[in-house]
Amino acid sequence: MDSSDKVVGIVTVTYNSGRVIDDFMNSILKQTHADLILYVVDNASSDDTLLRLAKYRDNRIVAIPNEINAGVAEGNNIGIRAAVKDGCYSVLLINNDTVFDSDLLSKLVRGLDEHECDMIVPKILFFDKPDTIWYAGGYFNGLRGSGSHYGLGERDHGQFDLAHIVSYSPTCCMLIRRGVFSQIGLMDSNYFLYFDDTDFCLRAHRAAIKLFYLPSAQLLHKESSLTGGMSNFTLRYITRNHVYYLLKHYAWWQVLLYCLAFYAYLPAKYLFLLRRPGSFWVAQKAFWEGFSLFFSNWDQAKRAAEPTRVP
Repeated sequence: MDSSDKVVGIVTVTYNSGRVIDDFMNSILKQTHADLILYVVDNASSDDTLLRLAKYRDNRIVAIPNEINAGVAEGNNIGIRAAVKDGCYSVLLINNDTVFDSDLLSKLVRGLDEHECDMIVPKILFFDKPDTIWYAGGYFNGLRGSGSHYGLGERDHGQFDLAHIVSYSPTCCMLIRRGVFSQIGLMDSNYFLYFDDTDFCLRAHRAAIKLFYLPSAQLLHKESSLTGGMSNFTLRYITRNHVYYLLKHYAWWQVLLYCLAFYAYLPAKYLFLLRRPGSFWVAQKAFWEGFSLFFSNWDQAKRAAEPTRVP
């Protein structure tokens, strides 16, 4: 099948994204690979996101408004299900706080076939510092019990320009063959946001699904432009979800080691180093919330990893 015959379902989740959506839409609609359907899943935005979106008169745009904020993970699932139902060849999960050149999608689509992979990701640079790396490949960090980026914060001078297989990537921009969802399932909506992509990549890695890093494809990321950086909201979900992720995927002895280290880390950082007792109590509460989330959603967590039917 020629790349021009491959319809890509592009899924992006919006939540009060009015200040970034126009740059994103302009990037999408100028793609040279024009066979696409853009699924914009809006999580009950209270700003002008949907009004701005309605200005674009293009029958390839499908707006899916949610009545509640269902979270990034479930928002992606809603879009994935729609793309699969519509017969899309592959699904691109992408943040809408990004901008990119007109050849991004064509490079990723070709890359799936040329490198015989199941998922493919580009090099990602900071929007406000386009010579600085945000993601240049990634791996599962055994010391931290999570995923890590190669090159984060480094000046980009071509040191990460070798295309190769990687084990981890955020879903800031990830093109996925639709058959992957039949094999490992969708995103785990229990995360709401943060660690849902780490969870997905770990399941893919353990299923021997090939994830490829293609540095010739690049985009710029307005990092933390929508979440506001390390707020108490962000701290809560990162802490809670890290614990949930460990409980879900690791053996009991590994969980014990990781959680003991993590529990000791919280006062060391927020009380003694940063001297932010308010943040410490947010993280402390979220740590135990991770245990509650795992044990109260045991069956749901297992179902989230089950394959979804692809016609």
